[in-house]
Amino acid sequence: MSRLPRLLFACSLCLLPVFAHAYADLPAHPQVDRALDEHLNVRNARARLQIGQSEQRLRDSGEYEFTLQGGLYRDQVAESGEQTNTRDWEVSIERPLRLPSKARIDSQIGEAAVARGQSALGDARHETARLLLQLWFSWQREQVQAAQWQEQLQLLQQQARITEKRIKAGEAPPMELKQVQASAATSAVALQQARLRAELAADELKRQFGAIRLPQSVAQVEPQPITRPIDYWRDKILDHNHELALAAAETEYQNRLAARARAERLPDPTLGLRYSSELNNQQKIGGVYFSIPLGYSARSAKAEAAAANAGIASNHRLVLDAGLESNIFNAYTRAVSSFGIWQQARDAAEALKQYAALMARAYALGESTLDATLLARRQALEAALAEDMARLDANESRYRLMLDAEELWRSDDDGHAPH
Repeated sequence: MSRLPRLLFACSLCLLPVFAHAYADLPAHPQVDRALDEHLNVRNARARLQIGQSEQRLRDSGEYEFTLQGGLYRDQVAESGEQTNTRDWEVSIERPLRLPSKARIDSQIGEAAVARGQSALGDARHETARLLLQLWFSWQREQVQAAQWQEQLQLLQQQARITEKRIKAGEAPPMELKQVQASAATSAVALQQARLRAELAADELKRQFGAIRLPQSVAQVEPQPITRPIDYWRDKILDHNHELALAAAETEYQNRLAARARAERLPDPTLGLRYSSELNNQQKIGGVYFSIPLGYSARSAKAEAAAANAGIASNHRLVLDAGLESNIFNAYTRAVSSFGIWQQARDAAEALKQYAALMARAYALGESTLDATLLARRQALEAALAEDMARLDANESRYRLMLDAEELWRSDDDGHAPH
């Protein structure tokens, strides 16, 4: 192996851990793909896509069918004063003829139905991914709180042992041990409550997404700042927005239906062939006939209703356009601000942690009171919880922004076509 290939190989090995742990605080991508595909909302959207594909085949072939009619008659004919019975019969076959303009519109409706189904599938998968992200971080928050209360309980148990030593040495009154034990009991209750909430959150996550395997613990990943400007995220989100694509597809579908209703004002003719036998097969008649239904008022009313539905779909898209800008701004601002909040919470937590450790050592040396020590531990716990919540908020906000921009959990089978 030459020097350059060896160098490239070594670099690739160095980069593997980076890619492997890029999203260490998220479930593995294969699990996510499977979980989303198995979710009921996505399965229903895929079924609706199949309905759209069936509608396309139906529109292409048309609903026009041949109609076969027949009849058998018995007549009495008077000839020279005598009654003669005759048996007559007739048979006909007819079929409405779809006008070429209507066939073209029907083909467009079928294509629009499939496009709508694809956009709906992409939207369902995206919304389900949002739900997965929300439940995943809800479970993490409860897990983190349980871990913090577990650590607090251990620290208070350690504090109780220190207090016992001081009591035996005659440096502290016995009531201080009761005070520490009471604080430890309170922390134990809070720990059990946090574990219960974590268990419920895990159950909800597993019920919604059975393919997600919950680890014993989740890596604590430091939040990353949002370095790109809001214009970048706006362009990415607008270009890949599934809800907007679905609204556009629905508008196109309703417009095609309205065009079909307008075309229906000109009715389709029906062409038929008829053959009959009369006078005991002595007279045979064959011919071609056609018919055109008349009912302009009813057809006009249907066209007006279809046009109104198209207008509603178009207005819905305008509403989405107006609200989407606000949603993008909120998501971007939340992601940027939450990173700064986490930095402040991290600094405060570190300072209070050091202060609590100093107070604990001071108490062990008889240089501080128990009340001050317990208060410092309580403040350190609250600051640590606030830092953990801020860290999770920052990560979730960033991932949510990336998810909307199709930079997270991207799948080629999301049914989305850029609009």
